[in-house]
Amino acid sequence: MLTLLAIVFLFWLVFGYFAYGRWIAKQFTLDDTRETPANAVNDGEDFVPTPAFYLFGQHFSAIAAAGPIAGPILACQAFGWLPCLLWIALGVVLIGAVHDFSSLASSVRHGAQSIAEITREKLGNGAGRAMMAFIWIALVYVIVAFTDITAGTFVAGDDALRGANTFNPGGAVAIASVMYLVLSIILGLVERFLKPPLWLSTIIFVPATFALSYLGTKFSTVLLLDHISWSVLILIYCVVASLVPVWALLQPRGYLGGFVLYTAIAVGCIGVFFGGYEISQPAFKSFDIGGMTGMLFPFLFVTIACGACSGFHGLVCSGTTSKQIDKESHTKSVGYGAMLAEGFVAFIALVTIMIIAADAAKGVSPGKIYGNGIGNFLTLVIGKENINFAITFGAMAFSTFVFDTLDVSLRLGRYIVQELFGLKGRIGAIIGTLGTVALPFLMIFFAKSGSYLDFWTLFGASNQLLAALTLLSITVWLHQARKRIAFTLLPMLFVLTITLWALVSLVVGNFRASNGFDVKLINGIASLVLISLAIYLVVTAILKLRKERRLTPLESV
Repeated sequence: MLTLLAIVFLFWLVFGYFAYGRWIAKQFTLDDTRETPANAVNDGEDFVPTPAFYLFGQHFSAIAAAGPIAGPILACQAFGWLPCLLWIALGVVLIGAVHDFSSLASSVRHGAQSIAEITREKLGNGAGRAMMAFIWIALVYVIVAFTDITAGTFVAGDDALRGANTFNPGGAVAIASVMYLVLSIILGLVERFLKPPLWLSTIIFVPATFALSYLGTKFSTVLLLDHISWSVLILIYCVVASLVPVWALLQPRGYLGGFVLYTAIAVGCIGVFFGGYEISQPAFKSFDIGGMTGMLFPFLFVTIACGACSGFHGLVCSGTTSKQIDKESHTKSVGYGAMLAEGFVAFIALVTIMIIAADAAKGVSPGKIYGNGIGNFLTLVIGKENINFAITFGAMAFSTFVFDTLDVSLRLGRYIVQELFGLKGRIGAIIGTLGTVALPFLMIFFAKSGSYLDFWTLFGASNQLLAALTLLSITVWLHQARKRIAFTLLPMLFVLTITLWALVSLVVGNFRASNGFDVKLINGIASLVLISLAIYLVVTAILKLRKERRLTPLESV
């Protein structure tokens, strides 16, 4: 049954790309004779025309972080695999990919501006600043949630691997991940100062990346720290990564991480199609499992988060990818296509928990479940005797995806603080970085170990609400140009309703559960602020559309 589900799911993704995706692309009247910002500016740094195949890989690596892995696993633990599978399948084709493609296409048509700048242009300065503030809060919760999950993985690893006293599964993942970051820095220095051919760097550094998983199993007791210590170190890493030049860490880490990502996907395919695994999780548990976030509606959707729809992708589409689009037609394969590929990443993550008995998966963190699943899939190729290496690789792959997200999130948060307060130069960058990371530091110290569930739902809600607000700005733009708007309006209304519903529930639940100044109170206040910003943007958009009846020239669409 598992193999049949995988085949149907893949067929659905292919159908979505060639049928619905093609129709969506027609609504934007893509024209390859129109000069894109990459060609108009072409400064050799940010604006660089890039072939679609290479840009797809770069973009996919940037968006395919830990969200589509952790979200489906957490949702399956709560509600069962069937509602998760249905939402991933329908959400990624009808909403998530539409959001990503529309964000990319609109940014290309607006000189590669960010979604916040487009919002400011279409709805006014106040709306633009409100969108920036919303994005900043969403990014803070990305940092908090992923830092907590990763720290837990570094502490405990996978309990199934515990046996000999000389091997610590968490320590193996931790030291392998740290060595991976060091290797990335070395690659950055080599590329910057020695300038070898890329193929030479690839055949040296890519195998070295995979060798780190093996070294992790041999030195698994070197880095044994508690949860708080790892959380602090991860946040310090984020600060450094946000401030150093992109060539020193982000670019080489992203390059190596891409190979880890594609390998994990390939290993996942081997496990799904040739592993002979049976589904062990219940298809459906309950519409209400109890607790603050136990209602399937709305919390299934915001828990799965990036696996079906992600506002974070709009930041990538309009922040970096739009500056590299060579031809307008490439926005479909890069924007719509990469999100469908992320949907398949979410499906593989879902499979890693579907094959585990419900009791065995209860209370286990997403990083452990995914690492264990990918590791067992990998043993189909390298043999069961290499289980320690295999599962260490799987868990390191998860942490690699997390580092991708953390790097980008803190850097984007720093940019927003600098722009909001007019901070310039190196001092401005430092202030922006410290201002963004201060709240995550505070919440990590106030929270109990393994409190990622307290953060994850709010992260998912803010992330998907950001997607709804992005679609709101795009809908206003399309309406001004007298274009069809149903394909962005309806997804926007659905996601907006679901996420506001979830945030209102989180406000009530967190305020009731808070005991003085604690994480619950911070989460409740953050939820209330997000709701206020979203309502302000929606009301501004409605008033703008009622006031402005004139037709925008078609050349701007």
